Amino acid sequence: MAVAIQFKLNEELYERDPQGTKLGKRIIQHSILLIDEIGFEDFTFKKLADRINSTEASIYRYFQNKHKLLVYLLCWYWEWMKFRIDYNTTNIPDPKKKLKIAISTIVDTAKRNASIDFVDEDVLHRIVVAEGTKTYHTKRVDQENKKGFWLTYKSLNKKIADIVLEIHPNYTYPRALASTLLEMANNHIYFAEHLPSMTDITLDDGNFEPVERLLETFAFDVLDCHQATDTKN
Repeated sequence: MAVAIQFKLNEELYERDPQGTKLGKRIIQHSILLIDEIGFEDFTFKKLADRINSTEASIYRYFQNKHKLLVYLLCWYWEWMKFRIDYNTTNIPDPKKKLKIAISTIVDTAKRNASIDFVDEDVLHRIVVAEGTKTYHTKRVDQENKKGFWLTYKSLNKKIADIVLEIHPNYTYPRALASTLLEMANNHIYFAEHLPSMTDITLDDGNFEPVERLLETFAFDVLDCHQATDTKN
C-alpha cells in the first residue's frame, strides 16, 4: 500500500520543494531510477529531462545542480530511516532490542509495510550505498555544513547514539559508535558486492541479514567490553 509522507528538508537544498508538485515528484522518482541505472557521474539534468519528457530548465527550477539533488535524495532517505526507527521502537522498553531494531533499519529500510508513492526505497538504498559518501567527501563540506546540509544525518546519528547511551550511560563514544554503524552498513554491503576481499560477509539475493549480524556483533562486543572495563574499575 502506498502512503503519503512528506518530510521537511533543508530549504538550502532546493529552489522549490519537489514534494509539493506532480513534476517535482516525477523529478525525484526518475532521478532515483536514472542515477541507479547510469551512476551519478554520468547523470545529467538533460538526461533526466529526456527521461521525464520535460526540459532542463524545468528541473533547474527545483534544483540548482545535481550535487544538491543527490544530497536531497540522501537527506530524504535518512529522514525516512529516522522515521522507521521511531515507528519500530515505539513502546519498546528494552534498549538492546531497540538497538537491534535500529541496526536492522539502517542496514535495510526497505523492510517496510508500506511504500512511498514516488520513491522506490530499494533503489534509493542502492544509491545511498554506492554514491552516499560522494556528497560529503568534498572540498565544499565545511561550507555546506554551515548551511545545514547534514542536519538530517546528524539527527539520525544522535538518535542511534541516544539508544547506545540507554544501554550504557557511561559509554565514552556513543556518537562515534553510531556513525561507525551507519558507515559500516553501507561499506560492507558495497564491499560484499564489489570488493569481496575487504569483508567477511557474503550477500545472496538481496538478503542483508549477514550485515545485520556483523553490525550487531561489533556494537554489542564494543559495549560489553566497555561495560566490563567499567565494572572492574
